[in-house]
Amino acid sequence: MQVGIDSFAAAFDENSRAVNPAERLRQLVQQIEHADEVGLDAFGVGEHHRREFLDSAPAVILGAAAARTQHIRLTSAVTVLSAEDPVRAFQNFATLDLLSRGRAEMIVGRGSSIEAFPLFGFRLEDYDALFAEKLDLLLNIRAHEHVHWAGQYRPALTGQGVYPRPVQNPMPIWLGVGGTPQSFVRAGQLGLPLMVAIIGGEPRRFRPLIDLYRKTGMQHGYSAEQLKVGVHMLGYVADTTQEAADTFFPGYAKAMTDIGKERGWPAMTRASFDAQRGRDGALLIGSPDEVVDKILRHAEALGGVSRVSFQMNAASLPQVKMMRAIDAIGVRVLPALHQAETDTVK
Repeated sequence: MQVGIDSFAAAFDENSRAVNPAERLRQLVQQIEHADEVGLDAFGVGEHHRREFLDSAPAVILGAAAARTQHIRLTSAVTVLSAEDPVRAFQNFATLDLLSRGRAEMIVGRGSSIEAFPLFGFRLEDYDALFAEKLDLLLNIRAHEHVHWAGQYRPALTGQGVYPRPVQNPMPIWLGVGGTPQSFVRAGQLGLPLMVAIIGGEPRRFRPLIDLYRKTGMQHGYSAEQLKVGVHMLGYVADTTQEAADTFFPGYAKAMTDIGKERGWPAMTRASFDAQRGRDGALLIGSPDEVVDKILRHAEALGGVSRVSFQMNAASLPQVKMMRAIDAIGVRVLPALHQAETDTVK
């Protein structure tokens, strides 16, 4: 199992105070560098187009990190493909692949926020159709240097070359999904690895959808090895469970309550938070041993997981706490997961 971290480059601290944007991005690159040093497998940067975040150009941030890292895979989390030009998105990540010498990945999705649609001149009514068409074009570009393609929302390509080409052939493209069966079926039909965003509830409820993905993929001729499943989950690791919970809750509660005002969710309470930290809840928050046990339990419930990515900065934690958590994940969580997998094979 691979272990990674995802970040959304929050523009505010845990007390809702604006941070220095240049300093925050410098700190983010330092986090990616440290994740590489402690042996983590992947680091993802999200994409937002609103005041609360600084990650509207994730490929640029990852490009800066590529020059300062050696092994870690660098990925979007996610590329909001519905509002992107697939040609430009591919070029950006192909360039990142060259800079990183073959470590770039794309996780593409429709996005859970809608501000990119009016910003780039797209209609929200075309949400699903835009994504389906642009994903088709992106995969066509990945497969062919010279592209022949026609669609409804973009001028046709009649054999133009798309450059540069990446080191990896093919460059990995994951499909980032929430909870709609159609998304799981689409990933299976295309044989794309699946990244499931699990930000609440009980992860085991996703098992029927993951089974649907695997069944669909095999029906379309893809092997079990091709049908990888990753999970993106909110989490934080500290020396003790109490320290982890007390550190993470204030910023997390503020962020979730603010989002809830937009989406009709109730305010986040400590009782709800603690329930989510429970044995079957989605929050990976606790001591290293507790988090390892929880990851293994969730992975078994989901029929196997290829990658788990921690989303820690939903709490807008200060840099020193982020770096300590990265250290704990790399030094204590990752080896324990690998040892558990080795013991299972034996």
